Amino acid sequence: LGLALCAGNLCALSGAAFLYHDYCVLGAGPAGLQAAYFLQRAGRDYVVFERSHAPGSFFALYPRHRKLISINKQYTGKSNSEFNLRHDWNSLLSHDRRLLFRRYSRDFFPDADAMVRYLEDFASLLELRVQYNTAIIHVTLERNGQAWNGHYFLLTDQDRKNYKCSSLLVATGTWVPNVVNFPGSEHVEGYETVSTNPEDFAGQTVLILGRGNSAFETAENILGVTNFIHMVSRSRVRLSWATHYVGDLRAINNGLLDTYQLKSLDGLLEGDLEDLAIIKDKKGKLHVTLRFYLENRNISAGIDSITLPQDELDNFATRAPYDRVIRCLGWKFDFSIYNRSLRMMPGKGNIKKYPQIKPSYESRGTRGLFVLGTASHSVDFRKSAGGFIHGFRYTTRAVHRLLENRHHGVPWPCTVYPITQLTNSIIKRVNEASGLYQMFSVLADIILLRENATAFEYLEEYPVGVLAELEMQTGRKAPSGLFVIIMEYGRNFSGADKDVFYYNRAVGEAQHAWQSNFLHPVIYYYKCLPTEREMSLRPPEWPLPRPDAIHHIVEDFLTDWTAPNAHILPLRRFLENCLSTDLRSFFAESCFLFAFTRQKLPPFCQQGYVRMQGLVGSEGLRRHAVQAGLLQDYTLTDFSGDTSPASHDRSQDQLLKDQVIPLRPLQHLVNAKDE
Repeated sequence: LGLALCAGNLCALSGAAFLYHDYCVLGAGPAGLQAAYFLQRAGRDYVVFERSHAPGSFFALYPRHRKLISINKQYTGKSNSEFNLRHDWNSLLSHDRRLLFRRYSRDFFPDADAMVRYLEDFASLLELRVQYNTAIIHVTLERNGQAWNGHYFLLTDQDRKNYKCSSLLVATGTWVPNVVNFPGSEHVEGYETVSTNPEDFAGQTVLILGRGNSAFETAENILGVTNFIHMVSRSRVRLSWATHYVGDLRAINNGLLDTYQLKSLDGLLEGDLEDLAIIKDKKGKLHVTLRFYLENRNISAGIDSITLPQDELDNFATRAPYDRVIRCLGWKFDFSIYNRSLRMMPGKGNIKKYPQIKPSYESRGTRGLFVLGTASHSVDFRKSAGGFIHGFRYTTRAVHRLLENRHHGVPWPCTVYPITQLTNSIIKRVNEASGLYQMFSVLADIILLRENATAFEYLEEYPVGVLAELEMQTGRKAPSGLFVIIMEYGRNFSGADKDVFYYNRAVGEAQHAWQSNFLHPVIYYYKCLPTEREMSLRPPEWPLPRPDAIHHIVEDFLTDWTAPNAHILPLRRFLENCLSTDLRSFFAESCFLFAFTRQKLPPFCQQGYVRMQGLVGSEGLRRHAVQAGLLQDYTLTDFSGDTSPASHDRSQDQLLKDQVIPLRPLQHLVNAKDE
């Protein structure tokens, strides 16, 4: 009978109806909604599964004390929307100007409820296809040679409904609380359930396990009502202003550092939490001891029969009993719903809370499975902003562009410019691009040079970790070399033990630009596309392999890289040296003279003046050029011997009238000169 029932269930599963979509997105948080937006704009077949009744369910509960640490800067002094996103860490990318987060809150650190409202409006106003109250409880594979990736993804929800898709985008975030099990851990309260009412802690002594923003957020909430707070963690505190990593401790939550260093009873300790043990006495007080003291002892026998550290060391740091112990250890990815066939494995070391993925954000175990949002942070953990909205809104767009090329034959978007616009294009992007700025060292602009360097293709915000795969991933070719534009901090300027406020920390002169500490643009030049081997052998902490040439644009206090001498001139000369050409712009008179005095005209003259394009001359413009030393004042030279003022005026008028040179005769002169 049992065998018959089992066989019947198998037949039912094999015959179950599957609702098909090209793309399935798990989770309607910020990353899931961002992915849905791009899929919808591209006209793709997709669905978003959300287990809650509304989008952004994580923000309905977290942070517990309702204050976000993502900045919401209302004013920057500029109207450039792309630039302003550099200082808007909450908005998702869209074409709808109503969906800027500053319209939902004016607070610099907004309330989490504003984020919930924002995500609800983002989903509804853009009419994204989100299926609510649908919890996907199992994901497996079905091998099929006709599928995009050689298999389909089969999904089952809580009502046993089945779905099938060709590509799976996982945007569920990290929401499973990290729990450390040790003797007495049942007496520990979790961050996810602990009271947020400070009065519940009045006159109590509290121990907090953890040292991230959730731990300090909890401490900040009860700092003024407790006897004292102790905080224990495995590692030392990391300050975000020292590490330049927004996930480390932010200033808004670090009040306990003041009370610790100013000796107001609170304190920080370092220790492995797995070595701890907690014992509860008859009065309900919690005593901290070490695990090895409990070996071969029964913890239920009572505290009087157990040796405590203070019995041997009378000044043991945590000898005072605590009223409450709170666990604030962050979250990890939920691996439980994925069948073993998907090979969704956790990372190693300090990224074990994230799934293993490639720099392209595709799972290392399964083709066609991409991880988006916070769960994809293993690519740039403690390096950039990929675990936060202001970072993963750009990496999600990058993944969408990769998918468009792979499955629909749509190449990575690019703009083609003449080579004379190379300097201007770079300067424009480094001064306004928000993706480069937020995802420094991870996303880069790529300039693909065309044959003979007469023109170039400009690709924006490509993941540098897959630079070797650029031609396959983008559908673009790089036969004649390329430039990679990326933003970087100084090599030795970031770290928990760094003094980032030391005297002379900033570099101001262009010749020392390579020593810049603060975020600044760096341009790598490669004569050919780097290989996979070169990417794997790149120097430690380098985002890219060693280039044929490299240029640092000197850091700027205003992050405004438009200074003619400090920023633009060194960049232009670097580009000219790489390309062996002249990228300057010239007046028509100069191009005319070059036609007689040079074997090869500069690109600006070839692409502008010879084609009867360029600036329209005027007397004021000519005088300015003469005064600036850009033109020789030929009007003062009289070959006929007539030096009268009238003759001088006539020569000036004649020069202004004879601005346009017929194309055919000029080209004839150029060819004659070349011969």
